[in-house]
Amino acid sequence: MKNFKIAIIGLGYVGLPLAIEFGKKYNVLGFDINKERVAELKQGFDHTLEADLDSLLEATSLRNINPECGLSFSSNEDDLKGYNTYIVTVPTPINQFNMPDLTPLFKASEMLGRVISKNDIVIYESTTYPGCTEEDCVPVIEKHSGLVFNTDFFAGYSPERINPGDKINTLTKIMKVTSGSTPEIADRVDGLYASIITAGTHKAPSIKVAEASKIIENAQRDVNISFVNELALIFDKVGIDTNDVLDAAGTKWNFLKYRPGLVGGHCISVDPYYLASKAESLGYVPKVILSGRHVNNSIAPFIANKVLKLMIHKNHTIKGSKVLILGVTFKENCPDIRNTKVIDIYRELVEFGLHVDIYDPWASAEEVKHEYGVEIISELDKSKKYQAVLLAVSHDEFKDIDFEHYNAIGAVVFDAKAVVDRRWVDGRL
Repeated sequence: MKNFKIAIIGLGYVGLPLAIEFGKKYNVLGFDINKERVAELKQGFDHTLEADLDSLLEATSLRNINPECGLSFSSNEDDLKGYNTYIVTVPTPINQFNMPDLTPLFKASEMLGRVISKNDIVIYESTTYPGCTEEDCVPVIEKHSGLVFNTDFFAGYSPERINPGDKINTLTKIMKVTSGSTPEIADRVDGLYASIITAGTHKAPSIKVAEASKIIENAQRDVNISFVNELALIFDKVGIDTNDVLDAAGTKWNFLKYRPGLVGGHCISVDPYYLASKAESLGYVPKVILSGRHVNNSIAPFIANKVLKLMIHKNHTIKGSKVLILGVTFKENCPDIRNTKVIDIYRELVEFGLHVDIYDPWASAEEVKHEYGVEIISELDKSKKYQAVLLAVSHDEFKDIDFEHYNAIGAVVFDAKAVVDRRWVDGRL
């Protein structure tokens, strides 16, 4: 395995941890077109907070000891030449019509077509629909390289399983699905990952199977969450608390203990559309998957309208009232703001004429402004009188907030995460 020279394309939440682990054993180049990202990593800093900085230092310092081992970084395409194994970890977003946007994959494939050599292997980790690697990406490499697939170069697919913000289930502790475009390449790809994944690997029989295994992981979670979210919509009309119902039902050993909530982020709220798109291209309309997406997308406006109704019940004037939203990242104790549904709540409330502050100690104000055009406050001002306070994300820092104070001054307190003392809460999801 020591003949692997690995280039990781994309240094985000997926690519960086991978580059670090491989960099401890192989000659690894971490590549990203974002020059600022490369610069911060060279300085030993990671704004995503996914990297173990001690491991990052360990991997990069090895290069000074042995030029055939260790991790280095670059944004220069020419530096990719001479490597023989390329791992693609670029984003796979959706467009405004909820259709797959393969632009990052195609751009990465074009670039690799300009740098790969005979017998090289290109491994994709980006989540996508079954068939994308061999039917969509490989032809791009062939076009720009002049090489023939499975004769001159080969491909593999090993879906990422990174859980942003999770410091327990990290890269090496999660079993890795692997695959290759030929039986021999499948063995090589599996052996490569097995050299760093302590949890073991599962070699899928084909690249399409590996692609499908990843896409259904998140589609399954999305559908399960949509079920409890629909229960929340129903039980709100019944007049009972959904979490009370789930606590009671959860006393049975085989009840699946999902909780209602906002479904954002780069995976669960996106991946089902990739599978749905593939199904529709083959003439099948996936009703369950799309229904789940519809329900989950309705939760943000439901929360916003629930807050408005509670404000009216407390005799607050809607237009001009001040609202505080706690949290803007897509999940707790994580700086990731990708596809956060909290922004949908914010926009819904603003449309009704409310003045909305967002506070989140985990989020980068610059990133939120750049991505969503929204300015967030840097600290809480307890003297500021809000007519409503909405807990949207259950960061640990919010556990110390005095919700009793807000309740006492007459503010509506809405708990979208069911974590606040119920004595001070007017409503929760």
